[in-house]
Amino acid sequence: MLDNDANPTFSKSTGLPRKRFYRARAHSNPLSDSHFPVPISPNEIDYSLHYPQLFPSNDQRDRTKKIEFADIGCGFGGLLISLSTLFPEALMIGMELRDKVSEYVKERILALRVANPGQYQNISVVRTNSMKYIPNYFEKAQLSKMFFLFPDPHFKEKNHRRRVISPFLLDEYAYALRVGGIIYTITDVEELGEWMKTCLENHPLFEALTLEELEADPAVELLSSATEEGQKVARNEGRTFQAVYRRVAAAP
Repeated sequence: MLDNDANPTFSKSTGLPRKRFYRARAHSNPLSDSHFPVPISPNEIDYSLHYPQLFPSNDQRDRTKKIEFADIGCGFGGLLISLSTLFPEALMIGMELRDKVSEYVKERILALRVANPGQYQNISVVRTNSMKYIPNYFEKAQLSKMFFLFPDPHFKEKNHRRRVISPFLLDEYAYALRVGGIIYTITDVEELGEWMKTCLENHPLFEALTLEELEADPAVELLSSATEEGQKVARNEGRTFQAVYRRVAAAP
């Protein structure tokens, strides 16, 4: 990776991987069978592979911290990169189904670590299907933030079951989120925005953040600016639709 002069997939000026060598379809079918390793349980995740500076070994006794933020469908990793320096004490992971894209994010993080010693050690990426394997990666009440930025709208009604926000999947996200944890969603498709908002509004374990809370949350500003999709919408002067909800305790 370091010999960028001999590796055309990396930029000579920045040392970062070039996206054009990692392009893939905008979205994948989350219901199809893909072949990649999946941990049996969250305890099986080798933190030393994802965060080697923070976890020199995979000894469970050394695991004083656990992943707190999950970027679902992380794309090319723009949000992860921005969150890394904004919340340097939090461990984060991006979850991406597309093979080439997840490989790009991996190489991008490694290159940033080399170029910025001591930084970006708290982020990583895994190729997986988050619609199937959330319980394999996160324990109950482990996460404090989950991000769903510009997900596939799956326009056809018969494909709505593929949407990453749904009443059924919100049950799983509520399991992984601690009370007070936050789900962040954004899209440039109005109908999908209404769908995600309605799903969250109708779920008994989520409540909307107030306007004051949204303005005070530094992560909210990144929703529309940190990702490639958000930047494209901004260049085209398009609209975005956000829904940001807090995990609440179950009613007695």
